[in-house]
Amino acid sequence: MILTVTLNTALDLTYRVPALTPHASHRVTQVIERPGGKGLNVARVLAALGHRTVATGFAGGPTGADLRARLAATPVLDELVETGGPTRRTVAVVDAASGDTTQLNEPGPTVTPAEWAAFRTRFTALLDGAAAVALCGSLPPGVHVGAYAELVRLARTAGVPVLLDTSGEPLRRGIAARPDLVKPNADELAQLTGSRDPLRATHEARGRGARAVVASLGPEGLLAATPEGLWRAVPPAVVKGNPTGAGDSAVAGLLSALAEGAPWPERLRRAVALSAATVLSPVAGEFDAPAYTELLARVTVTNEPV
Repeated sequence: MILTVTLNTALDLTYRVPALTPHASHRVTQVIERPGGKGLNVARVLAALGHRTVATGFAGGPTGADLRARLAATPVLDELVETGGPTRRTVAVVDAASGDTTQLNEPGPTVTPAEWAAFRTRFTALLDGAAAVALCGSLPPGVHVGAYAELVRLARTAGVPVLLDTSGEPLRRGIAARPDLVKPNADELAQLTGSRDPLRATHEARGRGARAVVASLGPEGLLAATPEGLWRAVPPAVVKGNPTGAGDSAVAGLLSALAEGAPWPERLRRAVALSAATVLSPVAGEFDAPAYTELLARVTVTNEPV
C-alpha cells in the first residue's frame, strides 16, 4: 500500500473559457469538479497506475462531504479525518485560446489541536503496512509549521520511505528531518536555498538533510541529486496543455518507483513521462495513458557519478 497525505484537501473546480480577459464577464464552456489537493492528485495517479493507494488528511463541511463522495467513486481508499471547518475550494480557469491556466486557491479550514491529534493517531496507524508515503501541499490554518518535520520523523521511525512535496518554511523544517526524497520546483528550490542556479541549489538542498532532491524544472524536465550521483531527465519534446497537476503526477511516478525499489533512471523516466502526459490531460490528477506509454520510452536520462 502507498499512503498519501493531503493536510489541505480541496474541491477542485476547473472552468474552461474561450479566452480569459481581465475586467470582463465570461461564458464558461465546461465545468469539471474533482477531489483535489496535491496528495489526492498523487493518489489518483498512483491508483491509475495500479497501486493500492490510501489517502489521509483533513476534510470537513459540505465541501468536504462532496469531496469524499467524489473520492468514493475512485479506487483511492478514504482515510481522511473530519474537521469542523469546511474544506476549501480551488478554481482553475483554463483559457482555451492560449492554453494558459489561472489558479485561485482558498486558504482552507482552521484545524484544532484535537483534530491534529486525531490525524496524527490515524497517520501513525496507517504507516503499518505502507510501502511508501508522500507528504504533499500546503498546511491549513491551525497546523503548526513543523508538522511535516514531525510526520517525516514518524515515517522514519516506522521504517517507511517518505517523500516531501511542499514549500516555504514547512519545506525548510521538513527537509531537516531527513526525508528520503524532496521534490521542489525551481521557485521553491530558490526560496529554500537563495540560489537561482538549479545545479547549485539542488546540491545545497540535499546538504540540508534530504537523502535525495529532485527538482522540477518545467519543460526542461527533472534534475536529481542522489546518493548515486547527479541525474538529468528530459522529455522528448515540449508539450502544450493544462500544466495543473503535472508536478503531482511527477511525485506519483517517483513514489511508485520508490515503493517498487526501482533504480533512479526508471524513477525519473516514469516521473517525466507522467508529468508530460498530465499536461495533455484537461484535469489535474489524470493523465493521457497512451501518451504516457509512448513518452516513457523516449525520456532521456543521463548520470554524472559522484
